[in-house]
Amino acid sequence: MEESIDFVTSWLRDGSSNTGDILTILGMGGIGKTSLAKYVYGLHFREFDTRSYIEDIGRRCAGKYNGLLDLTKQLCDDISKRSLIQVYDVSVYTSKIENVLANKKVFLVLDDINSLDQLDALLGNKGFHPQSKIIITSRNAWLTKSCALFKKEVVPRHEEHWLQGLDKAHSLQLLCFHALKSKDPKPGYEIVSEKFMKYCSGHPLTLEVLGKSLHKRDAAYWEECIEGLGKENDSRIMDVLKMSYDSLPSRNDKELFKHIACFFVGMDRDFCDTILKACDIKTSSGITNLIDRCLLSIGWNNKLVMHQLLQEMGRFIVREESLDKPSEQSRLWCHEDSSRVLKQKKGTENTRGLTLDTRMLKNKRLRKTFELELDALSTMDSLMLLQLNYVKFNGSYENFPEELRWLCMHGFPLKSIPSDLPMQNLVALDMSDSKIKSFGMCYKERPLKRQKLNGSCSKDKILLGSLKILNLSFCKELHSICGFDGLPALERLIATNCSGLLEVCESIEQCDELVFVDLSYCNKLDKLPQTIGMLKKVEELFLDGCNLGQSRLEIRDTDYPEKLKANHTGITVMKPIPTDLKLFTISLPGSLVRLSLKNNNLSTESIPMDLSCLSMLEELYLDGNPIVFLPDCVRNLPRLEILRSDIAGGTTYKRHVSFSSNILTSSLCVLCFTCYLVSVSQEFIHFIDLHHKSLIL
Repeated sequence: MEESIDFVTSWLRDGSSNTGDILTILGMGGIGKTSLAKYVYGLHFREFDTRSYIEDIGRRCAGKYNGLLDLTKQLCDDISKRSLIQVYDVSVYTSKIENVLANKKVFLVLDDINSLDQLDALLGNKGFHPQSKIIITSRNAWLTKSCALFKKEVVPRHEEHWLQGLDKAHSLQLLCFHALKSKDPKPGYEIVSEKFMKYCSGHPLTLEVLGKSLHKRDAAYWEECIEGLGKENDSRIMDVLKMSYDSLPSRNDKELFKHIACFFVGMDRDFCDTILKACDIKTSSGITNLIDRCLLSIGWNNKLVMHQLLQEMGRFIVREESLDKPSEQSRLWCHEDSSRVLKQKKGTENTRGLTLDTRMLKNKRLRKTFELELDALSTMDSLMLLQLNYVKFNGSYENFPEELRWLCMHGFPLKSIPSDLPMQNLVALDMSDSKIKSFGMCYKERPLKRQKLNGSCSKDKILLGSLKILNLSFCKELHSICGFDGLPALERLIATNCSGLLEVCESIEQCDELVFVDLSYCNKLDKLPQTIGMLKKVEELFLDGCNLGQSRLEIRDTDYPEKLKANHTGITVMKPIPTDLKLFTISLPGSLVRLSLKNNNLSTESIPMDLSCLSMLEELYLDGNPIVFLPDCVRNLPRLEILRSDIAGGTTYKRHVSFSSNILTSSLCVLCFTCYLVSVSQEFIHFIDLHHKSLIL
């Protein structure tokens, strides 16, 4: 809180603005916005001849018919001479307020704004006297920038300050102050105090409310209280948090909030966006509205971040749908509830999402013995989101609901995907850490007639026609991924750490919508599909730890010049190649924006002399490679913003590489990675010519 106080104080003392300043303090309910604004106002109000603090605006407007009239009258009386004539028109007071704000240096605090009407009535649209300072506290970041003041040619200077809560030390102090009347936990309360602090996650109101409820209670009472919080929330806290949820403008946004709170916190935004759009949720506007109301944020690496108390509030709202019968709830996220509903076969058509991870069950014996009778799923006709991690199955897979959009089955125990599993509506399939040996199956649109596939699908059949995300990571027994012509909608292919993967089928070129590929640490991959370079939309490619520095092509005769062919790519070697030099060729799409080749044993000589065909590249990661220096072609990439490489000492080798001018403008970039695997002789490649005619583009 000290940092926030210093920030606001510094902002107040900045007199450089010619238009007046507005500072909006933002954050979830109970995070300390009002406390901060009130404290700073108390410190500095004497520095302004004209000032006013209007508290609790949202509640006062909602609580009575003339709420806004009373507020405009209060502000008008605070900053101008009081009138003995009673007025019953908000616009009259607004006009008086506008005149004062335009002609006097004013310090205002407007606490808990939750609608545009409030801002327009209290600030008008005529602007401010220079050096005026207006502080607004709100749960909605959109409001200030959308009020009438910001629709003029000259707008006030505006800043936002987001409150994130207290750090651990201050959280513990606040809890102990209210509960124990001390700064630190008393003997015997240390461990349980840490539990409460973790539960509150820096939320001041929760720390205060719970602290007061624990005053003069023994440690055993504290332990029982923290155990009960997971099942029943304090209504005083929930009422404050729920105000932001209640202010959401549509049912769509409320459903989105509940989906995220129950299943998607900590997951990739794009991943969730794809899945929930398939569930008829408008995510673009919905996520923006959640962020504006401080119910959600986007964290590092594009992850969805939600305060723990907000997540619990969302889950509490779902739980209220049926407190005594979890089977009647729209979403089941508690592993204990999910296992009980499935075991008792009490699922209903109300359930839209369910998650169960047997490793998370409290009963250790049940973790090992739980087996799902698949007919338990047959009554859940509306189920769209299903996560069954490390679950043993018994029965027919035809019982899986056909409306599924997301199916996550980590640790799936079978060697292949069952042919009777309905997948025609799936947009995301996650089989990470499973036992499957190959991926590639095909079936007609009616799911009853399916068959295994070793390469491609026949024209009258379609494999997972709606699938956009496929995750096969950590499948150690997986040796091949094929049948891409049956994945026409695929956008993201993730198969990291598949230590047994030998082949990715060349039919990947038929995935026209593919934008993301991650094959990192598949170190036994015999060959990368050359046709991946034919794809026009791939923006991100990760090939970390794939041993690209090792040979993938056999050199038949190194005593004479010869042409090496790698699928569609011709490589003409004009001089003898040393017997200890080996060559590996990768085709890369010219559409790449991010390329990662970390930990591949690539040397300086592995970097091609020209990368101009990667003109869209913004990020290049070469960490963990023995690169001595970076060629100018890397530095000169026009859009490159991030370049990471471990520069190591070593011998610099020279070579001459010539590219046909026509190839430089092609959408296909061919990288020739060369690696000296033994001590290198003094013979070098003098000329490698990539002719346009030898490429099929």
